[in-house]
This record gives sequence, C-alpha cells and structure tokens, in this order.
Amino acid sequence: MPQGRALPLFAILVTPESAASVVYGMYDLFKGAGRDWPLVVDGAPGPPLIEAVIVSAKGGVLRAANGVPIEAHRGFAELAPPDVICVPELMIAPTEPPDGRFEAEVAWVRECHARGALVATACSGALLLAEAGLLDDEDATTHWAFCELMQRRYPRIRVRPQRAMVAAGDGQRLVMAGGGSSWMDLALYLIARCVGVEAAMQVARINLIDWHHVGQQPFARVASTRQVEDAVIGRCQAWIADHYAHSAPVAGMASHSGLAERSFQRRFKLATGMTPMAYVQTLRIEEAKHLLETTGDALEAIANEVGYDDAAFFGRLFRRSVNLTPAQYRRRFGGLRAALAGPG
Repeated sequence: MPQGRALPLFAILVTPESAASVVYGMYDLFKGAGRDWPLVVDGAPGPPLIEAVIVSAKGGVLRAANGVPIEAHRGFAELAPPDVICVPELMIAPTEPPDGRFEAEVAWVRECHARGALVATACSGALLLAEAGLLDDEDATTHWAFCELMQRRYPRIRVRPQRAMVAAGDGQRLVMAGGGSSWMDLALYLIARCVGVEAAMQVARINLIDWHHVGQQPFARVASTRQVEDAVIGRCQAWIADHYAHSAPVAGMASHSGLAERSFQRRFKLATGMTPMAYVQTLRIEEAKHLLETTGDALEAIANEVGYDDAAFFGRLFRRSVNLTPAQYRRRFGGLRAALAGPG
C-alpha cells in the first residue's frame, strides 16, 4: 500500500459485459469489512478497513449486461493507482474470443499490475488477464465453460479446470476464482489477505457465506469431454477424472479406449498436448491441493488417497509442480479456508 494512504484501495472494474449483482455484491462485502461486525454486535459501526471504488474506462453510468445501470465512481485517469483490482465476470459466450473488445481495460490492468497491484478475477473475468499476457507460463483458472477457450486461444497458459481458485505470478498477485458464485470466495480471500483473516471471518458470518468446498471438479468433468475433438480420448478424460488414483492409470485409460497402447499414447498427446502420465499427475496434484486445503489428513494419507504409495516421492512431485511443499501449501491456503468456514 502506498505511503500516506490510510486504507488499501480496491478498484472493481466494470464494463458493459459485467453483472451488476457481482459488482455491487463485491462492493458491499469490501465496504462492510470492519464496519458491520461492530454494528451488529455492539450497535455502532466500526472503522472501515478497505476503500472500495467502482471504476470504468471513462467513469459515469454504464448499462450492464442485464440492462442494469452501474455508476462507476471514477474513470481510469481519475483514480490513484489501486492496491487491488477486481475484474468481475464478462458476460460473453464461451465460443466468442474477446478480440479487441477490452483494449482500454487490458492496457490499464497491465499497467497497474506492473506498478505492483494485485489483480483478481471472478469467473470469465480471467480472460482479461489472458488478453493482457499476464498469465503466460502461469497456472490459471476460469469458469469451467471457458476453460477450453482459454487453453485454445492462449496455449502458454496452464489452465486448471478443476480448481475453484488459483493464485499465480510474482508474489501471487494474480488471483482467479472459477465458477460464477465463487466471487464470494474471492472477496473473502482478498479481505483476509489484505486486512486480516478475522475481518474476513466476520464478513462471512454476517453474510452467511460458506466457502465453496466442492470447487469446479464435478463441472470440469462435464467440460473435459469437450476439450478435445477426439471422442475416444474425451471418454478417457472423463474416466480418469473419477479413477486418477488407479494403481495403473495409463493402462486403465488405454484399456478404456480400446486402442493399442502405442496408438493411445500418440492420440492422447495429440489431443491434449500432454502425455497420459503427465495428465494423471496433474489431476492427482489438483486433488491433493483440495485435500490439503479442506482436511487435516496426514501427508501419507493424502498421498495414498490420490494414488501414491511413496509419500516422499509425492512430496517431491508436489513441490516441483507447485513450487511449495505440501506443508507450505496447507499453511498458506488451508488455514484461510478453515478460518472462513466459521463455526460448524
């Protein structure tokens, strides 16, 4: 946060493709941090912890995707450099690349990120980061229906369809939440990260928000069959999504395909851009992340759950993939998830 600024500045970026419910929902949660809990408990509002503004390219009133007018408090030229930029969903079809539709927004987001801003997106808003080139060679997620478009249009991005949230880039200043209602998870994460977990817990309790533990895995399985033109390999992707812990996963997929193993290996790599074993390991690591975030299970138990008998080997594989040890990953993300879940 720049010196002399009393509160972190959160800018919610709106375009005519934004959903008013997400824009104003995030705005309300950010404005309520620090203010609403004392109001409910003690009868008097507390001091705000976040300065939230709605911003657009030119400011003023614009009509959102569903026809609802949204008033942007500032245009880009009128706003001081924000600490956090939030990009809500873009209501565009998954078959429509955002060619040239957001040039001003892309340029502004790229400039702010270069100055040190954290940029967070909800749902299909991640396409704006992709257009800005910020996700090249990074892990990313978006709404499951847009994962195929993102992977095809931006082949340098490592798309993680199963993940409900991904933090990537230098200093993990690129944060993406996947499905539509995960904007609430994103807002709580940003509050916790920027002003404290206790503040995020209070916002969650007041608004009866529960963390979306399920993630996108069930829906990503549906989308996975559309990720390749090869229907046989698509069926294998759907099968392995439920059988990634199989003791011989590649042989199992080859058997499921009905192809000779060499033909299966060749067609799988051609269709997905990954070897079958690399694909299996990616699924296993993603499921391990989910277990580390949501359970207190020992590393050995998690390794066995996702298909590895050797916990030490799994730990090395996890660190090579994620750049964190399993224990470091759990401390960083599991504690927050557990805290935001609130009392049972």
